[in-house]
Amino acid sequence: MSGEVDYESGNPSLITHHSRGIMDERISGITSELKQVADDTRATFGALSPAQLNWKPAEKSWSVGQCFEHIVKTNLEFFPEFDKLATGTRKNSFFENYSPFSGFFGRFLIKAVSEDSKKAKAPSNRIVPPSDISPDVIDRFASHIEEVNRKVEACGGADPQMTVVTSPFLSVFTYKLDDAYTVLVEHTKRHFRQAKRVTEADGFPR
Repeated sequence: MSGEVDYESGNPSLITHHSRGIMDERISGITSELKQVADDTRATFGALSPAQLNWKPAEKSWSVGQCFEHIVKTNLEFFPEFDKLATGTRKNSFFENYSPFSGFFGRFLIKAVSEDSKKAKAPSNRIVPPSDISPDVIDRFASHIEEVNRKVEACGGADPQMTVVTSPFLSVFTYKLDDAYTVLVEHTKRHFRQAKRVTEADGFPR
């Protein structure tokens, strides 16, 4: 069976040409979904005025602008890890290799960001958006997604099943890179839906 030896996980594993094709397809699927959200965001919110972007349905609720600012702030926290993975030399830490909870935490996070009925507090003040958002937030978000996609594509050599990453917010949270990709997409979709509900709320300026 032909292939190449991969040392990124900390344990040698054989990546076959078939596996490489599956990984490439997975990366393509992730970037396509993110691009679609960016396109939908421009189409849905691109013409909103500054007042509409900053309007909140309640005092403690987020505005449309805050939803997208939060996505950008959250994704930026993962950039250092993506950059390490892109080098092709990054290896799992001892804890990442042997933590028995990686599968559980991956499933937990995916469920948490996929279900709109579950309200979750931001795990760090670093990703809480400011109250007033600049009117270029939609364009900045779309450009940001392009950068995210470039970084994800640069990680194409990392085995998403064997590579384990650690949350930039909670050091005990470890999960497979494949789950991190899913969380990335579902978290983006979650806040797109949240922003859409803001525009459908009573009192939204027309």
